[in-house]
Amino acid sequence: MTNTPAPDGSPAASPDTLALCVDKMRAAGVDPVAIEVFSHYHRLCREGATGIIPEASIAPLLDPPRLADVRVDDARAAEALDRTVVIKLNGGLGTSMGMEAAKTLLPVRDGLNFLDVIVRQVRHARQAYGARLPLLFMNSFRTREDTLAHLARYPDLPVDGLPLDFLQSIEPRLRADDLAPVSWPADPRLEWCPPGHGDLYPSLWSSGLLDALIERGYRYASVSNGDNLGAAPDALLAGWFAQSGATYAAEVCTRTPNDRKGGHLAIRRSDGRLILRDSAQTADADQAAFQDERIHPYFHANNLWLDLEQVRAELVRRGGVLGLPLIRNVKTVDPADPTSPRVIQLETAMGAAIEVFAEARAIAVGRDRFLPVKTTNELLLLRSDIFALGDDGRLTATGTIPLVDLAPRYYRLIRDFEHRVRQVPSLLRAQGLVVQGDWTFDAPAEVVGEVVLPDTGRPERYR
Repeated sequence: MTNTPAPDGSPAASPDTLALCVDKMRAAGVDPVAIEVFSHYHRLCREGATGIIPEASIAPLLDPPRLADVRVDDARAAEALDRTVVIKLNGGLGTSMGMEAAKTLLPVRDGLNFLDVIVRQVRHARQAYGARLPLLFMNSFRTREDTLAHLARYPDLPVDGLPLDFLQSIEPRLRADDLAPVSWPADPRLEWCPPGHGDLYPSLWSSGLLDALIERGYRYASVSNGDNLGAAPDALLAGWFAQSGATYAAEVCTRTPNDRKGGHLAIRRSDGRLILRDSAQTADADQAAFQDERIHPYFHANNLWLDLEQVRAELVRRGGVLGLPLIRNVKTVDPADPTSPRVIQLETAMGAAIEVFAEARAIAVGRDRFLPVKTTNELLLLRSDIFALGDDGRLTATGTIPLVDLAPRYYRLIRDFEHRVRQVPSLLRAQGLVVQGDWTFDAPAEVVGEVVLPDTGRPERYR
C-alpha cells in the first residue's frame, strides 16, 4: 500500500508499517533493545520529525577549556589510562571509495593498514604507562569477519578475557513513500543498513560488554572513528576527564574554511546544554551560519570520552533508548544505482549523546587529534612525506599540511587512485595540489608551492 504524503512533505505511513519492520527484525534475530530503539525513531519519522536544529535555538560554543592548558599529575594520568578502554568505530566499508571491505584494512603507510597502526598505538601506550587498555572494535555485519581475521596476527591484543569486538545493530531501510521495509530481491543485503554510530550505546549495553568492563574495573572509554589515526590513546586526556568529574566529554578542534561541512557543538538556549548539530540537521536557510567558522569556531572531532558507570545508569533508566536526535538520511536502495528506489535510513550520531548528560564537557585539542581519511585526498596526504609514522604509532606532521584536491572523476575510487598514484610525490614544499585531469604519478617528483594540474583531455604524467 502506498499512502499520500503528509502536507509537510514527510512520508505518510499506516501504523502497520512499523509492525512489518519489527517482524522483519525479529526474523533476522535482531536484539530486542535494538528493535525498541528503531521503533522509537520510526514513530518519530512517521510523525514528521526531521531532526532540524534551528540556528535561532542555539548559541555558539566559544571558549572551551584547552588541552594545552591542562595539568595532571603523571601518576593520576597513568591510573586513569589503566581504567580506560579504547573503542574504535569500524562499521564502514569505504563504499564512497569503491571498497567492499572494512575501510580500516586499507594500507596507509609502510605496508601498515589502519588496524595495524591502531594496534601499534595501543601496544605502545600499554608499555609506556603499564596500562591494561583493552581495545574494542564496534564492527558491522559487513566488516566483522575481515577485521577479526586480520587482528588474529596479534595474539597479545586481547586482555582480561574481553573480546576484541561487538556488533553494531542492523535495521531495515524504509520505503520513502510509506516507511515500510524495502524489498530488493536483486541483493537482499541492501534491504538492511546500520542505524548510525549512535547505536554504540545500546549495542555496548545489550552485548553485555558494558557490564563486563565495569565488573573488571574499567571506568572510562575513549571512543573514536577507526579511520582517524590522530585519536591515539592519551594519558593526559584520560587524566583530565577523570578529574573533571564529567559523565561525557567531546574533543573539538578549531575550524578553518576547509572544515565548513563538519558538525559542531553548540549551546541550546532553552536549557543551556551542549548539543551536536550536523549538516543534515541544519535548515537550508541556516547553512550559511552553520558553515561560518567565525560564528561556530570549533568543529566536533568525533572523539569522545565516556564515564561507563554513568552511561550504563542512563541506559538502564531509559530502557536502552537514550532518545538521541533523529537523522533522516535519504538514499537509494542500491547506492551504485541512482535510479533505484528512494529509501530512508533512520540514524543517530554518537556525539549527539552529549545533550543527554547534564555533566557534559567539551575540550579543545590540537589538530593532530583529527586525521581522518574520508576521501583519497586525505589518503594521499597520510602516505606522503608530510607525515612521519613513529614507533608509538602516531603520525606527526613534518611540515605545513597543504590542501590536496584530486578530481573525483579520476581518483575517487581506490582502484583508480592506486592506478594513478603509484608513487606519492614529495609535499614538503607544497602549499596546494589540485589535480583536475587524468595525471599519473609513477616516478619520484616534488610539488613546490601551489600546483594545479589541468584536465588536458588526455592522460598525463607528473615528473
